[in-house]
Order: sequence, then structure tokens, then C-alpha cells
Amino acid sequence: MTENIPDNIKKEIEELVKDLNYHSYRYYVLDSPVISDAEYDKLYRKLKDLEEQYGYVLPDSPTQRVGAAPLDKFEKVRHTEPMLSLDNAFSYDEVREFDKRLKRLLGADKEIEYTVEPKYDGLAMELTYRKGLLYRASTRGDGYEGEDASQNIRTIRSVPLKIEGQTVPEEIDIRGEVYMNLDEFELLNKKREKSGEPLFANPRNAAAGSVRQLDPSITISRKLYLACYGLGAARGIRFGSQAEFIDWLRKGRFPTPAKVVIANGIDKAIDAIREIEESREDFPFETDGAVVKVNDFDLQRKLGTKTREPRWAIAYKFQAHQGTTRILDIQGSVGRTGVITPFAIFEPVGIGGVTVSRSTLHNWDEMERKDIRIGDTVVVERAGDVIPHVVAVVKEKRTGRERHYPVPEKCPACGSRVMREEGEVAVRCVSLHCPAQIREKIIHFTSRSGMDIEGLGEKNVELLYSKGLIKHFEDIYRLKKEDLLALPRFAEKSSQNLIDAIERSRHTTLARFLYAIGILHVGEYASKLLARNFRRLEDLYHVPPERFVSIKQLGEKIASSVSMFFDDAKNLKTLDTMKKLGLEIGNPDFADDKRGGAPLEGRTFVITGTLPKSRKEIEDLIESRGGHVSSAVSTQTDYLVVGEDPGSKLGKAESLSVKTITYDDLLKLIERSANPRLFD
Repeated sequence: MTENIPDNIKKEIEELVKDLNYHSYRYYVLDSPVISDAEYDKLYRKLKDLEEQYGYVLPDSPTQRVGAAPLDKFEKVRHTEPMLSLDNAFSYDEVREFDKRLKRLLGADKEIEYTVEPKYDGLAMELTYRKGLLYRASTRGDGYEGEDASQNIRTIRSVPLKIEGQTVPEEIDIRGEVYMNLDEFELLNKKREKSGEPLFANPRNAAAGSVRQLDPSITISRKLYLACYGLGAARGIRFGSQAEFIDWLRKGRFPTPAKVVIANGIDKAIDAIREIEESREDFPFETDGAVVKVNDFDLQRKLGTKTREPRWAIAYKFQAHQGTTRILDIQGSVGRTGVITPFAIFEPVGIGGVTVSRSTLHNWDEMERKDIRIGDTVVVERAGDVIPHVVAVVKEKRTGRERHYPVPEKCPACGSRVMREEGEVAVRCVSLHCPAQIREKIIHFTSRSGMDIEGLGEKNVELLYSKGLIKHFEDIYRLKKEDLLALPRFAEKSSQNLIDAIERSRHTTLARFLYAIGILHVGEYASKLLARNFRRLEDLYHVPPERFVSIKQLGEKIASSVSMFFDDAKNLKTLDTMKKLGLEIGNPDFADDKRGGAPLEGRTFVITGTLPKSRKEIEDLIESRGGHVSSAVSTQTDYLVVGEDPGSKLGKAESLSVKTITYDDLLKLIERSANPRLFD
């Protein structure tokens, strides 16, 4: 019961909600935060703890944006006023004709005042607020009936849950566009490509697909935005113009269009359209036009609507960012991680003022889905700064001479064999000597978690590589002091320091070396697991994947990757050369060499809160005793190690009945497991 909650607690919760909503507005709408992410997270955690402790949750609390259960389906919603589409203009003459038509309807020759704003290429949405609180969000649908998307729209941080700072109407419908920025669209497609999911064709499809998820947790994992620009039904408030309405939205902390120009007369409106088109590439989002509206709401009402469109507005459509061309060839490009990506070479075509002659085809599954062949006529799209991509094949123009580009059996950069894991879309080169990957591999090899060669960071690796002194791992151990003295940035002392660091790295452990050589999917933990189960490096040579799978917590992906790596003749030759150059690899982690074995073997830990040691030190402690550290609590978690100010992981652990322990408990657990007789 809220009446039993102390007034000071209520006030504290209300102040936290107010502050957090303000900071969200600064971050997501104004793009001008005044506190750090860590400070925001601390306030958010404090609010959540107080809400859980006292059961006092305000409807506009930021904690209410997430946590809803997945839906079985979307419910239908009838719009109070229809959400109409806009008539289009494709030339300035058509825009001028629109102005003449309005003047004839109004029976006046005086100039009409317009507003001009970018046309967002997203998903139309209506937000309904009752007494200042977000009541419902619905899609446009057919204009008369849409779908209730409230749970998903609440996850968008720029959408106010409560109208702030000015006159609050009894009820109001606010129209806008949900969209995804171009950089977020690129990141999302890269993630989908890695996981073998179909790619979104454009940011609009990505935004629409994200909003129409039945599970809100998927929507919140994708960064969506909203731009509010239209008024539907309203009770308890009246606006005189579009400009006045936009001003009200801004004061209420609603996100509004990136640019809104008030133009007196159609010539100035056309100037504004030109300005928006010229700055089109500078917008972080995709825009395909500019919207011209009569500013005065009384004039809008007088002009009325046609069957599907208002007479008082028109959308000027920019030149399309698409072109049609022919694929001359398809080739494979090797990325720094060894992934081979097919790309098309076109007959050059102009798209949006840029000449395009090539485009990524993403992967072979995507090529097969679109049935892309050498010789095909294709539609190519270039959206903003996004890399051009093939939208579709014009199959009607096929001659029968088109041909497929098969998945390569060998790497196009080095000729080594490639691997493609079951269920994966990526095709990879696994060679240590692949020139397309070697610089990144050397940087990883010399890193602190790898061979820890101080003084051989990214800049110096780039320098030595560009001078031809390091072309492969083994070249590091052929370097001489006089080689370095001839280079910029290297004096007597710095040259000697690097040679000494290289000498120290000749004596390393198997776990560190396995991590350093950069085997696909093998991180620090997997390297330690392998070192506990194989005494020598040579013991890993030509081992079938089934043997690796038998190691607990080593999955099939890692097993397949390790087996293929140590079955490659070129890789083994490199490893043997490095040993001949003086590399000594010991293995203190091998289980048979350790008295009492690995006390935490097979147990999974998650860490939360502030602890006496750093997170890295505790992870190393657990993993050195055979345990596994995970980032998230699940049914597979054995222990949650809890420090001061624990986060949401504690609540998750309690809900799953996962055992919680302190840092001291962890030390006792290690001692008890290593010396069970002491506790008999």
C-alpha cells in the first residue's frame, strides 16, 4: 500500500524519475548528455532498488520501458482520426502547381506560409497520451486501423512516457516516424550476417521489423529513434499552426524533425527543399524527400482532405539512390579475421551523384537467396554513406549466359584451404600466413594477453611490417638491434628494450601461446582449457575434433576450428620454425602436473558488484583453478560472486535459485575443493 511508504522515500523516487527522464531526453533527443553513462546507471540502479523495496512505481519511470512479456499477437487499434498518406511531387514544377491549386481552392492570390521538413523513411506511428501519460502506440496500418505496438514503442528511449513542462491536454494523438540511423542499420546487418540471418534491405525495413517483434526484448536490443511531426485528434488543447505544434512538442521533450523551416511563399519553400536535399548526406538517417505543409491549421481545415490524402500537404521526392547495371565479375575479398566476402564488379553506374563500380554481396547464402550471377542485370542501391548493395536481380533480362560464382575451396589471397562451419554463413581462411590477415594477427600475437611483447604495439607493428622487417610471426624472433636503429622513433635504448622484450617472450606458457596465435573462436579461457588437457604443443597436432569435444565446456565450433588449424601443414611448419628460433613453451596448467587437479573444474561463475580485487584478477583466479566465468546469469550458472552495489544479476540469480557467494566464500571454496581432507 503506497500510504504506508514514508513521504521522503516517495519524494526520492519521484526526484529520481524526474532526473533520469531529463537525462534520457538530453542523451536520446538532444544528443547532449550532461552526466556520464556510469552516473546514469548508478541513478537507475538506485531507483530500481527503491521501487522493488517499497513497491512504489510511477507510470513514467524509466524502469517501465522494459520487462514486458512477449505477445501472442498484436491487437487491432482504430485511429480516432485517419492517418492519411501524402501526395507526391517529383519536380519543382509539380510543387508550384500544388501551390496554385491551393490558392484556387482558397480563392486568394496572397502567399501561403508553409513549413518544410525532411521526409523520414521509417514506420509511421501514432502515440496516444491521456492526461499526460503514454496510453497507447499504434502503427498506421491501412490508415484507419493499425496494430497496438505499445510494448515495443515504450522501449524507445526518446519516446516520452509523460508529457513534461507545459500545457497537458486531456487526450492527444501525436503522429511520427520510427526510424533507424544508418550506422545502426549497418551494425545490425553485420550481426545478422555473422549469425546467418537474412539481411534487412534498408533502414526502413529494419525499423519496421524491429517494431513488429512480438518480444519487446528484441526491439530494445536494436537502437530505434522517433521523430514527431503530426497532430491527430486532441481534447483539451488547441493549436493555431504547425509551427506552434512543433514548438509545443519540443517543450514537452518530444523528438521533432532534424530541420523545420517556416517559408512564406512557395519559392522560399522550394529553397528550403533544396537546402534539405543538399544536406541529405549529412543526416544520420535515411530521408527520401521533403514534406511541405500549410502552416495555418485553420487553412488546413478549410482545404480539407481527398479520399486518402490531405489537400494541404505534399511530399517532394528526391532523386532515387538506386540504379540499374550489369555484373561484370564476382570475386572474393579476405577480411582481417579471415572471412571471405564475395563482391560484385559492375559496369559503372551513377547513383545519387556518385559513380558506383562495385558492391559487397555479403555472403554466399545471401547470393543464393537473391540468385545473383555473373552477367546479371541488377538494381543497386546506395543509401547515404552506406556501402552500395544489390537490391534485386532483373531476371527478365537474363540471356542464359549468366553463371554462378561458387563458394571457394581455397583462399583468394594465399591459396590455403578454407573452412565453413555447419550452420554458419561465413567462409574463412585459417592460414597463419594469409597476407590479408597477417598484420592484425601479429598485433594480436604481441598484445598483453598474448605474448606480451612490450614496445611492439599496433604502431610499431605497422612500421616494421611496412618496412618489410616483419611479414610473419617468426620474423619477430629474427629481428636484430641494428634493424631497429635504422627506423624512425627507435634510438639506442628503445631498440635494446624491444629486443629484450622479444627475448623474454621466447619463454612462455602453452595457454598464452595458444591464445596469441589467434585460432578462430579460441579466447583466453579456451586456451587454458586446452592447456589443461594437452601437455605439449605437439600433442595438439592432427587431433580429430571428437577428442576436443570430449573436453567439458569446449563446444563443437571451437573443437572444429582447433582441429582444422592443427591439421594445416603450413600452420604446423610455422609453429616448428618458431620453436627452432628458440621459442620455449612450458605448461604449468597441465592437470597431471598440478597437485590436487583443478579445484573449480566444471563450475560456472558470474561476477557482480565491487570486489576486493579487480574483475580481471578474479576471473584469472577462477579460470586458473579450472572454473569458467560467464557474463550473464543463467540456469547453467553455479555461483554468483557478489560484491558491494550488485546490479540486476543478483535479482536474476535469486529468481533462478543460483547460489550467491562473497569473495571470501570463493577463496574458501577453492581451498576446500583443493584440499577436501582438511574438511572431512
